[in-house]
Order: sequence, then structure tokens, then C-alpha cells
Amino acid sequence: MPPKTPIFLLKTRSTPGDAYEELFSTSADDGFDFEPIFVPVLEHRFDEVGMATVRNLLRDQLIGRAWDSHYGGLVFTSQRAVEAFTALVREGRDRDGWLDLLDIPVYSVGPATTRALRAVPQDTPLQIFGEHTGNGADLARFIVEHYTKWYKDRPSRPPLLFLVGEQRRDIIPRVLAASSIPIDEVVVYGTGVVQSFKGDFEQLLQGTADRPLRWVVVFSPTGCDSMLSALDLLDENTDRAKPMLPGRRTYIATIGPTTRDYLVKKFAYTPNVCSEQPTPEGVRKGIARYSTPVQ
Repeated sequence: MPPKTPIFLLKTRSTPGDAYEELFSTSADDGFDFEPIFVPVLEHRFDEVGMATVRNLLRDQLIGRAWDSHYGGLVFTSQRAVEAFTALVREGRDRDGWLDLLDIPVYSVGPATTRALRAVPQDTPLQIFGEHTGNGADLARFIVEHYTKWYKDRPSRPPLLFLVGEQRRDIIPRVLAASSIPIDEVVVYGTGVVQSFKGDFEQLLQGTADRPLRWVVVFSPTGCDSMLSALDLLDENTDRAKPMLPGRRTYIATIGPTTRDYLVKKFAYTPNVCSEQPTPEGVRKGIARYSTPVQ
């Protein structure tokens, strides 16, 4: 039996289940037999100031449908923001829960964030909308239409609360502001590169050096320099990619165009695959189109 193809997923494994692990652990008719290996690049920490802000809003019941509530809905585009929110909700369960959250729309971008929100420990599930959108621009347009209908009995829409990380795009606030829907961002987590990432990745590469084929999936620009350096693809003197050598058997796929463009502009490196959809299925289809498995 030929050895499995290692696929290094440069991310932290999601809990309780990871969709990338599930898909790449399963054989498909594309002929590949992958071995998914997670290599965490980012470490996340809760922002105590932002957490205190949201905690106070929950405690004072200022997020809800009541006319005197400060916020009439919530927006999430990150699983890490959901993790921070979940921690606060767990605190609330110790004090009989946050019942006011049940009457408001909770907006989510894509299936992964939605799965995390569905796991928030509420006796009655949150009302979650927007899973089908898949990106911030589409979610913003969906919110404008849906939120306007949700509060159609009011002369103006109450503000939305957007829980975010230190690094985020401004597309959702811009689209909503243009439609006269106020939205406030509260930073509830920050990110940094795991200090041991490069060494961890180099060890895993050494341990799979005998495999005939390997793939690396990159999920964000953060850590790309360490990733290229570990693969010996970076000229340390120029911070630009080295010329491609013949016979290379390790290939790189990006989750989407943002990371691809960063690699091209910053390092003059063009990845082998750029997923058309930021999903496990999109990545696997991109890899399958690029090459056929080694027999």
C-alpha cells in the first residue's frame, strides 16, 4: 500500500470537530489518500478590555429586543470571536443564563463560524442567520435586508454589536453604515505567531521527507515568512522566494486570494493552488485539479 500524502494544515485544529480533518481523513474518488497534520501558526488570547465590555452588556441586559437595549443583534465572522463569546455565555449560565439573547438575530459568515455558534451553551438555541453567505461582503448585504425586516416596526434600526479580533476587514461596517444601520466593533481577542511554529514545522517536514508528495495549506498571511523559510524556499538575504528547483515534491495551496496575493507581492512566490472557495471542499478540489496522485 502506497504511503499517505501528508497535508500540512497551517492552523489550529477546531473543536469539537474540524471540517478539514474530517474531509482530508476520508478517501474520495479523486484518488488521494491524505494524512492531515495540523501545525498551529497563530495563538489567540482574549482581550480583557473587550471581554469586560461585552460582559457588562450581557450582565446589564443591554443586548436584546427591548426598546432600551443598546444593541439589537450580534455579528460574528470568526470562530475565535465565538470562543470569546462562548466563555462569557458560560459565565452567564452560572447566573441563570442570558435569556435576552434569544429574541435577536445573530449573524454568522460561513459554516465553520455557524457550527461554533450552534454550540454556544444556551438552553434555547440562538437564532443564527447568514451561514450561506461565505464572506463578509455577502454577509453585509444579507444583514442590510434581513435586519431591516427584523425591526420593520421601528423608525430606525438599533445598533449591531460586532465581536472581532485585532485584525479584521472593514467591509461589513462600511456596507452597513451606507445603509444607515449602526454597528459597533468590540475587539475580544488578539493573535500572534506561535513562537515555536517554524521549529515545529521543520520537524514535521523532516519526519515526512521520504514521502513522494506533500501539500501545505496556508490559511492567512501570518507566518508565511516562517513557512517559506522552513521549506527552504526563502532567500534570507533578499526576503524573496528562491528560484524553483526541478523535482520539488512539496506544493502549497492557499485558502483564498488574500493569502495568495500576499505571497506574490511580499515574497514573489506564486502558490500552486488558490482555492476558489474558502472551504475544505474547495481546497481539495483545487489540489485535485492541479495534479494527480503519485502511484
